[in-house]
Amino acid sequence: MDFFAQQARVRSSSRRLVVLFALAVVAIVAAIDAVVWLAVGHHSGDGEPTASNLPLLLVSSVAVIGGIGLASLFRIRSLSAGGKAVAESVGAVAVPPDTGDPSLRRLRNVIEEVAIASGVPVPDIYLMADEPGINAFAAGYSSSDAAVCVTRGCLDKLSRDELQGVIAHEFSHVLNGDMRLNIRLMGLLFGILVLAVAGRKLLQFGGRGSRRGGSQLLLIGAALMVVGYLGHFFARLIQAAVARSREALADASAVQFTRQTHGLAGALKKIAIDVEGSALQVANKQEVAHMLFGEAGGFNALFATHPPLLERIRALEPSFKEVDLARMAAGMQHEAASPPTARANAAAAASDAPRRSGSPLPPMLTGVLAGGVAAAVPSFQRAAAVQQAMPSSLSEAVQQPESALTVMLALALSSEAELQPAQRRIVADAFGDDVQRAVQAQTSALAALAPIARLPLVSLAFPALRQLPDGRQQTLLRALDDLVKVDGRVDLHEYGLARLLRIQLSEARAPRRAPVDGVKKLPAARGSVILVCTVVAAAGCSDQAGAKRAWLFAMQQAFPGEAIEWTPPPAAWRTPFEHALDDLDGLSPTAKELVIQALLRAVHADGQVSVEEAELLRVICASLHCPLPL
Repeated sequence: MDFFAQQARVRSSSRRLVVLFALAVVAIVAAIDAVVWLAVGHHSGDGEPTASNLPLLLVSSVAVIGGIGLASLFRIRSLSAGGKAVAESVGAVAVPPDTGDPSLRRLRNVIEEVAIASGVPVPDIYLMADEPGINAFAAGYSSSDAAVCVTRGCLDKLSRDELQGVIAHEFSHVLNGDMRLNIRLMGLLFGILVLAVAGRKLLQFGGRGSRRGGSQLLLIGAALMVVGYLGHFFARLIQAAVARSREALADASAVQFTRQTHGLAGALKKIAIDVEGSALQVANKQEVAHMLFGEAGGFNALFATHPPLLERIRALEPSFKEVDLARMAAGMQHEAASPPTARANAAAAASDAPRRSGSPLPPMLTGVLAGGVAAAVPSFQRAAAVQQAMPSSLSEAVQQPESALTVMLALALSSEAELQPAQRRIVADAFGDDVQRAVQAQTSALAALAPIARLPLVSLAFPALRQLPDGRQQTLLRALDDLVKVDGRVDLHEYGLARLLRIQLSEARAPRRAPVDGVKKLPAARGSVILVCTVVAAAGCSDQAGAKRAWLFAMQQAFPGEAIEWTPPPAAWRTPFEHALDDLDGLSPTAKELVIQALLRAVHADGQVSVEEAELLRVICASLHCPLPL
């Protein structure tokens, strides 16, 4: 599947549906205006009929639009804390980073692997502990304030591959920008429903008023209630259509991320044959129905937020037949009837053991950690290799805010002995001598860290860093900049660390201000594309001839047939490179695809991917708000 092209098609479809949503609001306003005009607007002050009363209709329109808008803003602002607020609204509880529960440890490991593989920070992790159905959702305004929530049924009934497929599906919603749209649709639905509630209150109040005034209030109240509920009905239809289109993209994206279909398909099959299915028991389940992995209740074609299960399964496995579900159900019943000891041993083998430093890895993956990225190794295996080889002291350190801060500072320290005294003074001036000593203590653990794991460590540390007070986050970013400038030059690793943290922490502080989809075409950012490709080409080659060759490959991909002159990257490349990345973030999804393809041509020009190139790609993709290329 072409991620960017499919994403553009789905977003175009979603925009049309959102326009319908706006038209539904206009129809609601027009209907209320008509009733107000019939009730009071077509009579003059002495009771004589009049042709029109435009001021009254204007007041009515403003009141209705204002009521919907204010109620919607209130609901959206109540969710301004992002995914965490949505998860807690359905009674979910946070999964602690140091959990000893094997099933929760497996969940954390899978989510961390998906985050590393897709290039996004690790989200908050929540569990709906009292929900036996198989379901999950992702919520938030951006990847930096996301929360992934799963039911207990996911942990108890899914294999690791199936759980990975479900989590990859939810990460697809994060990367496709679905979460922001979902929260806004929740707000609009609430705003329309408030009209019906207001109408019911007017009916109660109108019955106690004077004969004439009471009858007018009764008419307006009845109209508000009827139109409000009708508007909510049609708005839910549109919301369900938006959700169905996004779910199809998320299924396809999950397959692209995991490079296999059996995990996601297996989860869908288990929903189809399980007694609880994907149903939720929480009272406000309909509010989050459009962002769930499966239907919140029984399937209703009219309000279905997801395509039918069989349709989703056949999209993954075209040869699948409904009778296969019966055979699968019989097999699961036989397994359930097996001795408890056998089931316990199987579960123990399938669960994730606690992460250990230095655990043996398959030979195919040792080259990944030694200094390069093996293109033939699937992304999730590479991510698992990075995760498993992480020193245990670092894995534990990045789980707490203050120790995670010391790890980030230690990552920015130079290996050159003559620079270290000045860098220690910078840390001491910013945070004090105790933090400076703690940073020094982390350097030995970082010395054992595989080079390719440095920036993934930032993703793992992000949940803890986000808990730091805003002032301490800002001090951290300033200190990183000062550490980078000590030697008067900026290398790619130092730049990548500072840029990645700045993007993630700034978006986490103000998630509603996170960038939205761009609309610019590639020619409008021609200079920025050339500069970014130049920097990437130079990063992957030790000589100018090799860099020029890689750059030419990129230009052929981005601007075929054009004659463009090669120019080496400037010595002071950081500032223009930052401006170029900000410019490219305004491109449309299809234009971003062309940029990523051009960068891949440059990276693969010499047949291998260096650590520097992999880190630079991770930073560029984070800046463009798109997934890492697989």
